[in-house]
Amino acid sequence: MKACGVIAEYNPFHNGHAYQLAQARKKTQADAVVVVMSGNYVQRGEVAIIDKWQRAQMALDHGADLVIELPFAVACQPADRFASGALQMLATLKCSYLAFGVEQDNFDYQQFIAQIAPKLQQQKFTIDYSKTYATQWNDFLEAELGQRINQPNQLLALSYALANSQLAEPLTFVPIERIGAEHDALQTTSEKFASATAIRQLLLAGDLTTAQQYLPADLTKLSHHWLSWSDLWPLLHYQLTVNWPASLVDIYQMSEGLEYRFWQQNQDSVSFADFLQKVKSKRYTYARLRRLALYTLLNVRTTEIVAAQKQLPQLRVLGFNQVGQDYLHQVRNQDEIKALTRVTADLGKPDGELGLQVRVDRLVEQLTGHEQNFHQRIIIKH
Repeated sequence: MKACGVIAEYNPFHNGHAYQLAQARKKTQADAVVVVMSGNYVQRGEVAIIDKWQRAQMALDHGADLVIELPFAVACQPADRFASGALQMLATLKCSYLAFGVEQDNFDYQQFIAQIAPKLQQQKFTIDYSKTYATQWNDFLEAELGQRINQPNQLLALSYALANSQLAEPLTFVPIERIGAEHDALQTTSEKFASATAIRQLLLAGDLTTAQQYLPADLTKLSHHWLSWSDLWPLLHYQLTVNWPASLVDIYQMSEGLEYRFWQQNQDSVSFADFLQKVKSKRYTYARLRRLALYTLLNVRTTEIVAAQKQLPQLRVLGFNQVGQDYLHQVRNQDEIKALTRVTADLGKPDGELGLQVRVDRLVEQLTGHEQNFHQRIIIKH
């Protein structure tokens, strides 16, 4: 059996995602579609609007054969680390292809690697402290490629390309042109397709009727406790209120005096949006600050991330159908890889393989009342 891999967040799973999975299967003629999906927290520093189990179920109901969790230590990272960790997982799972949505599907990724990779070892992007890393990266790409790449999916695809070039057996790229709304578009201009951002706004506003037309899943069967930073802000505000800056320095990615900036600006902030605006500077993107706010809220220390990354690639199975189960069985027999299908006490203890994952998921359990690990069985779609 051959497999096509997909890296996703499904926040939430919408009609565009179902289209992408169908196209991935059609273009590759793969026997199985394997999705590596972010857990309860996503790359730009937010809690997923619904939990990982409901999102995995939606994916299995609409085109995926096997869903593996992208662990917190990878899912909430800058694009390069996010891409590298996810590609390693797909490579471990012996996927032959990587399918991804992109604004233009005719980009030459092989030429990009040949042109850019040799220069990366000599290039420094963080010298100019008046600009964000993302801005300096975009400036470098424009200078090298002769065009400015602003589309978020295209930029992420370039990170995939760089990560893929480092693999012993690189995957074959299958870009799929996005249809309908742009990545972060707030308007819902199509009868069938809207961006995940727009759909989240509809759900949080309680407009389920409009949201439903963009989702293949029946909203009445989902939990209606839609999660967002509105749920998290009071907890972050409290965390920053009761801790002195000196106690924040060990938080992952807390650097360059940001602990003082976070502590000071928190005092007069009335909402998370207000707090973000106050701590924002030319040096940091909103995504970088949201991730740091999430690490701070969850009290994620650098030592924990380092320990968790030593366990990678980590294959936590969220669910499969018969095809996905057969494919996973094939891969496990070939390479004797370890796929985790349940969380034991040893795996979930503080220094266990899933210790960090279990700890950060407890917040989602408290907010939703739904078990995320120990007593949660994997999804088996018949």
